[in-house]
Amino acid sequence: MLVRVQSITLVGIEAVPCEVEVNMASRGFDTAVIVGLPDTAVKESLDRIRTAIANSGYGSPEHRVVINLAPADIRKEGPSLDLPIALGMLFAGDGTSPETLPQFMIIGELALDGRVRPVKGVLSMAMLAKREGMRGVLVPRENAREAAVVRDIEVIAVASLTEAVGFLTEQLPIEPTAVDIETVFQEAAKYDIDFADVRGQEFAKRALTLAAAGHHNLLLVGPPGAGKTLMVKCLPTILPQLTLNESLETTRIWSAAGKLPPGSPLIATRPIRSPHHGASGPALVGGGTVPQAGEVSLAHHGVLFLDEFPEFQRQILEMLRQPLEDGCVTIARSHSSVRFPAEFMLVAAMNPCPCGYYTDPRRPCKCTQPQIEKYLAKISGPLLDRIDIHLGVRAVPFEDLRNLKPGTTSAEMRERVEKARRRQRERFGDDNNLVNARMGPRMVRKYCPLSEDGERILKQAMNELGLSARAHDKVLRVSRTIADLEDSVDIKPEHVSEAIQYRKLDRQL
Repeated sequence: MLVRVQSITLVGIEAVPCEVEVNMASRGFDTAVIVGLPDTAVKESLDRIRTAIANSGYGSPEHRVVINLAPADIRKEGPSLDLPIALGMLFAGDGTSPETLPQFMIIGELALDGRVRPVKGVLSMAMLAKREGMRGVLVPRENAREAAVVRDIEVIAVASLTEAVGFLTEQLPIEPTAVDIETVFQEAAKYDIDFADVRGQEFAKRALTLAAAGHHNLLLVGPPGAGKTLMVKCLPTILPQLTLNESLETTRIWSAAGKLPPGSPLIATRPIRSPHHGASGPALVGGGTVPQAGEVSLAHHGVLFLDEFPEFQRQILEMLRQPLEDGCVTIARSHSSVRFPAEFMLVAAMNPCPCGYYTDPRRPCKCTQPQIEKYLAKISGPLLDRIDIHLGVRAVPFEDLRNLKPGTTSAEMRERVEKARRRQRERFGDDNNLVNARMGPRMVRKYCPLSEDGERILKQAMNELGLSARAHDKVLRVSRTIADLEDSVDIKPEHVSEAIQYRKLDRQL
């Protein structure tokens, strides 16, 4: 008998329908074969599935079984097809196909004792099931809350193969899992850190507020112990709260990568990713034999923090240039290409010299000028051009460290950021996702006009610092954000002057 079970396979972060066809011959040897471009993990699943069926109290198939995974031109990987294959084998062996079977998409990994283990990509599967007009999805119990954030479909959580069979044969009623998204956001959208914990550094807080308000990339340069890492960790607390659509986009990436925290159906806070400087290119940008999302995609709608910036391999840093410009990563293979979203804010931190104390008034720098120049040269000019703000961070004085009066808090900084973002939404109209940092050249000319004094200041900076055309536009975009923070319609000369001050490394290289 032939039985069809609806499931999915992942291509990047996208769920693609996968029909599991199981045919059990009435004659033949007790063998089973899987066709339809399965990877090694799928091929090896047969012994696991047979054992799970036997340990769940069902008889093992005694005839030849052919399992086809359609469409046959898309590679299937991982153990997520265990449960649909097992159900297909059971129903084909019994000669029955429950009426509820074609109404659900099914996914899950099987343990040897018949338990259903969690898998990746369940949120994308639930979205696909809704688009395909399915009644619902049948998923592992640990993944149920993740799938339940998609409205208007039934999410059936099962813990074992026997529960799945009981539900589909209508012998075991299971209530659909429900999730209140608003409650989830209220519970999860909290931070354990605050800018009030940062002593001193009010000038740096000003620059971080500016970066958050316009979604500008940022580079912090300062001696060890100046608070660079702490301030970057606080940065998500002043960014606007994730919208539901942004949360779903980010959660899909984390789910497909298997990074979603246990018990968390949604990513409700801005993610911050901080890869080690020894990370490989595929780990940072994405790739692999089967393309997987990298750190830049896991930081989608959040912050990518690269500490010890010059210690990253130069060729790996150069890979960031395309996602910084396009907001996505395209991994090309001979047979296809996969696109991963990567709309992130780049924040990098570095010391001013190899020993770290070039700008520290309390400790002498032991580096020679050639050593300092060689150290700074590890970062290419084109990559620096793509970073809007270069900020020098000073060591914190003792008086600021011991000052019991709290500094500017995250709530105060976020209020200013949200006010500036509202001005940008009013300016750009229907394109509510557009921010100052993403303005194209034509929009820069339209929305960043300068007075005569502003033109003179910018011209002098271009000549003295040797700014590129890209850096010229960066200065104008940052000036526009400064004006938004000051609630000013026009860009004033002092706004241009401040924006130029944030091109620190242009003055040194």
